[in-house]
Amino acid sequence: MKKDSMLTYIEKVLDNMPMSWLHVTTHRLDIYTEKFAKVQFLEQFEVLYSTNNSETAALNTLPTAYDYIRLGHPLSCILEWGIAKAYDLKSENVISFSSVTSPVLAVLRKNLLDTKNTQILYTEKLPDFFDVEILKDIYGYTFELKKVENVAAISEFNGSTVFLSQQNELHTIELTSQIDFYISYNSQLGSVLVVNGEQNENYISEIQHVRRRETIAMTPANSLQALKSFVTKLPLKQETTTSETNKKIVSNLILEITNTTSKPLIGSSGLSIQYAIMMGLIHDATKNHKGKSIKFIVPPNCYGGTNDQARRVAACIDSVEVVDLPVDGDNDMVQSIEIVLDRIAHEDAVPYIIAEIPTNPRVEVPNLTKLKEALSKVRYTSSGDVAVDPVFILDQTFCPNVHFLGEEDILSSVRAISYASGSKFPSGGRCTAGYCVVNKKAETLIQTIELHLNLCDNEATALQYEILARQLPSMNQRIQDAYKNTREFVSFIQKVLPDAKINFVSETLAEQGFTPSVFSLDLPTKGATDLEKEAYKRSLNLKLINLMISEIPNESKFCVSYGQLKGSYWTIPATSTQGTTKEGDKDYIVRVALSPDMDLDRHKEVFLKFVQTI
Repeated sequence: MKKDSMLTYIEKVLDNMPMSWLHVTTHRLDIYTEKFAKVQFLEQFEVLYSTNNSETAALNTLPTAYDYIRLGHPLSCILEWGIAKAYDLKSENVISFSSVTSPVLAVLRKNLLDTKNTQILYTEKLPDFFDVEILKDIYGYTFELKKVENVAAISEFNGSTVFLSQQNELHTIELTSQIDFYISYNSQLGSVLVVNGEQNENYISEIQHVRRRETIAMTPANSLQALKSFVTKLPLKQETTTSETNKKIVSNLILEITNTTSKPLIGSSGLSIQYAIMMGLIHDATKNHKGKSIKFIVPPNCYGGTNDQARRVAACIDSVEVVDLPVDGDNDMVQSIEIVLDRIAHEDAVPYIIAEIPTNPRVEVPNLTKLKEALSKVRYTSSGDVAVDPVFILDQTFCPNVHFLGEEDILSSVRAISYASGSKFPSGGRCTAGYCVVNKKAETLIQTIELHLNLCDNEATALQYEILARQLPSMNQRIQDAYKNTREFVSFIQKVLPDAKINFVSETLAEQGFTPSVFSLDLPTKGATDLEKEAYKRSLNLKLINLMISEIPNESKFCVSYGQLKGSYWTIPATSTQGTTKEGDKDYIVRVALSPDMDLDRHKEVFLKFVQTI
């Protein structure tokens, strides 16, 4: 009876849910506390459940569950909560994934670091892309694989037992004391992982972190389908697979936008693509440069997901190391690359550089001719042999319209890969899917990268392809329109607050095609000591953001978005995108992103009001 009332309540919630639960990719940071991700949302959701309140207005005031939907969102949280309720589990013990294999990899990763045995059991067959040899040889995971008749046939094991169950009802779980991790999966929707028993609860944060950095949560659309199956007690509807027409449309559009010719790859998110790139390059180096160490060269203050993911990969593979690449402020990207590549060549290691152009959050563009020269330079090992040439991995999220990799473009002569986050300009904030392309010099790498994208089951979903097919044709025009708004707003700020330091591209760079719609604002400060000055500035940052979102609530949002269709987006990198960055490398400044569709005059009025208060 209790379960039936819970299912009835969820059904009402699905009927009344705010549409943003299904269509928004980034949520408000002013009602979100990262360390209480999911918890705050479900605590207040429980209050609504206890009073049988499923009104849209009440649901709309619930606190943010996660800042990005790739990490989780209201619908994934409710799916996990409902399954937990049905089996008398803690809600945090149930974790949904868009990927089928990633929850398995999450357990394997922790057990690798803890030197603990793992057995993976299944009843029918493993997913086609579950490549045992690669998981052992490249990822370094150790495990036993065993087919069993059913759950009852599972015996005791000295280590972790992972049970894989392919089914049309993701909410159906058969737990026994011999199972540590039960994974129910459906090839179209993703998977649900259940952490069984108190002795395994120390895995939860590690599993969540894999979902955060290497893949994504089950998408809102797929979570909705799983929830409908849950409340109706009917099998999942078998939808048609991804339209080949949409795949072809998206691929052709990406080739046109990037001026490239090799097959593009489209993943469930920017970080999903980045993870495939990293693992694909490690695979290539292991095969073609046996015995050599692998160096991922990463700016220490770049986007936290990039930074954290690189270090997480290095923690698992002995041959991989992360090397800092200072790029912002007093540091010049090209000079830093010269120094680092010379050292790595001397060590006879394999260099892979990950960098953003323009940089984030300082919006700086290096001298591209000198960058090309630094990357093209032939270097030698300490023994006099020719060193391995670098691969330049370009995060092009801020300016996905700029041509870098075509045959006549600036990076055509060096091995280069470009990728972009799809939740930004490619989809206008409608989905998280990201993509990558390579130039002709790097064509041999794309097949291996694709292998790892598929192994992790991180290809874009059918709906993501559909959204990209709809949104990509207007992307370049949206970039231009958003840049015009940003240039005008930056000029206004320079006029009314000349003491502020603004990081934005110059008019000269804009003429070269670098037209981002994001800038960083270092507000003027005061105080007797450095400590007082920093405290004042940080307080001023929040004062500005709070004023903007309170005065323009329909357009101005405290979140980490960029490239969306409407409004403006305000954040402080140090407390959002740089969450896992070392404290000394964080930027306590305001990062502002504008869209092509917004009330610019109203934004100027409110900003002037702010200036008049300081």
